[in-house]
Amino acid sequence: MDTDSISIALVGNPNTGKSTLFNALTGLKQKIGNYPGVTVERKVGTCQINNIRLTIVDLPGTYSLNHNKLDERIAYQALIGDYEHEQTPDLVLVILDSSNIERNLYMATQVMDLDLPVIIVLNMIDVAEENGINIDSGKIATKLGVPVIPMVAKRSADVMKIKNAIAVHDLVPPKPLQWNPDAPLKTAIDLVINEWIKPYTKLPVRSHYIETLRLISDNQLTDDFIKHPDKVKGQEIIERARSVIEAGGGNAFAAEVLNRYDHIGACTRDATIHEEVGETLTDRIDTIVTHKIFGPLIFMGILLVMFQSIFSWAEPFMNLIDWFFIEAGNFVTTQFPAGMLNDLLVEGVIAGLGGVIIFLPQIMFLFFFIAILEGTGYMARAAFVMDGFMNRIGLHGRSVMPLISGFACAIPGIMATRTIENHKDRLLTIMVLPFMACSARLPVYALMIAAFIPRDRVLGIFTLQGITFFGLYFFGIFMAGLVAFMVNRCATGQAQTPFMMELPIYKMPQWSSVFHHMFDRGRIFVVQAGKIIMGISIILWFLASYPVHENPKQYSVDQSPAGIQLITAETPNLSTSEQIRHSYIGKIGLFIEPVIKPLGFDWKIGIGLITSFAAREVMVGTLNTIYSIESDESNIVTLKAKLINDVDAETGEPVYSIPTAISLMVFFALAMQCMSTIAIVKRETNSWKWPGIMFVYMTFLAYLCSFIAYQAGSLL
Repeated sequence: MDTDSISIALVGNPNTGKSTLFNALTGLKQKIGNYPGVTVERKVGTCQINNIRLTIVDLPGTYSLNHNKLDERIAYQALIGDYEHEQTPDLVLVILDSSNIERNLYMATQVMDLDLPVIIVLNMIDVAEENGINIDSGKIATKLGVPVIPMVAKRSADVMKIKNAIAVHDLVPPKPLQWNPDAPLKTAIDLVINEWIKPYTKLPVRSHYIETLRLISDNQLTDDFIKHPDKVKGQEIIERARSVIEAGGGNAFAAEVLNRYDHIGACTRDATIHEEVGETLTDRIDTIVTHKIFGPLIFMGILLVMFQSIFSWAEPFMNLIDWFFIEAGNFVTTQFPAGMLNDLLVEGVIAGLGGVIIFLPQIMFLFFFIAILEGTGYMARAAFVMDGFMNRIGLHGRSVMPLISGFACAIPGIMATRTIENHKDRLLTIMVLPFMACSARLPVYALMIAAFIPRDRVLGIFTLQGITFFGLYFFGIFMAGLVAFMVNRCATGQAQTPFMMELPIYKMPQWSSVFHHMFDRGRIFVVQAGKIIMGISIILWFLASYPVHENPKQYSVDQSPAGIQLITAETPNLSTSEQIRHSYIGKIGLFIEPVIKPLGFDWKIGIGLITSFAAREVMVGTLNTIYSIESDESNIVTLKAKLINDVDAETGEPVYSIPTAISLMVFFALAMQCMSTIAIVKRETNSWKWPGIMFVYMTFLAYLCSFIAYQAGSLL
């Protein structure tokens, strides 16, 4: 390879180990974020091979280049050089699951039609051998005309084989259409390209074959073609092309698929040997894990253990972070001169950030467990197990994965509903998905549980705190199911389409990938939440500190022999508690307090409810900022201690109680307290109607259930 730097794209089906190889090649030299304007993840890393700098892009996993979904479209456009946020790659690594080589090769043949240099990576070759599949990669390479490298991405020696293959590659692309379409299909392809694609579109040349085959299969102009001024002409040409195929005795819809698989079969027939194997470990595990009775119980048990562990394991790290921010506040208080800057740093910035960053360990443990469930292959089983339940309440089986994604964040979950073909099923899934307890709710749950739920043990291994934590997540699932059931009973629509899902084999997770995922999600939480919290904390500090309110001076008259004198009497200043009640933020809170009082909330919680609409986790930072300004104590203490010790100035009663804490958690479990979710629902439904309905019905439901929880709890 005669160059100083090249860009490489990794493409492949989901669950082929693409991310594992990406991490193995790039190590820590990678950046993970979202593509601008969308929630699809973007991974870019670098590495060095023989003084050649490689820029490696891990494109979204996809089963084909037909780009019916957003992630498929991004991968496809990046490969053809039509996506502004990615440059056309110099080399493409197509990652295949060796145990499903025929299906995986389908997309590989599509990539080979793009006039790009290609290396095919047969990953998980050890799994194929365990399943009795022996592959001669040399024969396949000869028939495909591109390098084919068997490997196990977890083995450093195999990763080095990939690096060597990259270093010696001549960057010459394979010839397109090596799968040799039959005569009618080839005639139809030439017809569409010559009479429509070339004269009427400005598509990159390398995309012509894929676009043509997609149009022939779909029998309609889609995407940007819908607004094409000559779309009538284009549709007529497509129909002529399909007529050519049908006149030759073919099926226009399936012609490409059948031709490609004929070629794939010819390439693998003599290169793969299938040996008879007995019942595999995956089969034995699945007899229990996917059982119609034991399966759901195992799923619920896993969730219970997971949330108990999150709460227990994170506590030492949370205490350490809490101590750090307390000491930081005390240091600034003692080292900086008293005044506005000191107050801003301690009561605004440090208090606001510390109130939320303390929950970083729980966030990271949550994603740690999610990464393990995905890496072992169990997450797909969870979707399979819950399919029957989904059907009974009126949701589609494909709703399971978006709903599970909602445990991390509602936004990618809503985006994932694009895989649901039925419009009614997709819309219903979107409308109930925000009930899933996302990671942004976790700080509020953790604060209330730690402060007000006893640590009593149940069955010796669980605590009331862990069970409450699990119960809140289960409560969200229950309410999502209840709402879906009620809506489905009242509404009619299209019949449900069948749910099909490939269950991957069980395997040990790649621990480096698990920890990468955990730390990256933690970093994203700190960066994204930190920006919002920093801004809101500064604004809150100003609104809670001003205007400065002073008691009016008192005067008395002294009638002495020297004459009448006006004497000014010294009056005590307002306490910080009274000062904050007279501030801008106090006036706003006291204005809304009568509305939320029946829920057990005071004006401070009301302010938190307002600010948390920017991001749910801001609720905790808001409370910490307000209580830090209000506190008369010289030493900074934890927010938990402040909540426990807070008393009503008029009644002397504690502001917070167990019913108050439960009421607040119930409200947060059900309310639509997320501006970003509202925005993504608007974009996905292309209307303000549905996000408006979502906000109204979820807020009403949250208020009603929170009212019941507080009033019933107070009576008990």
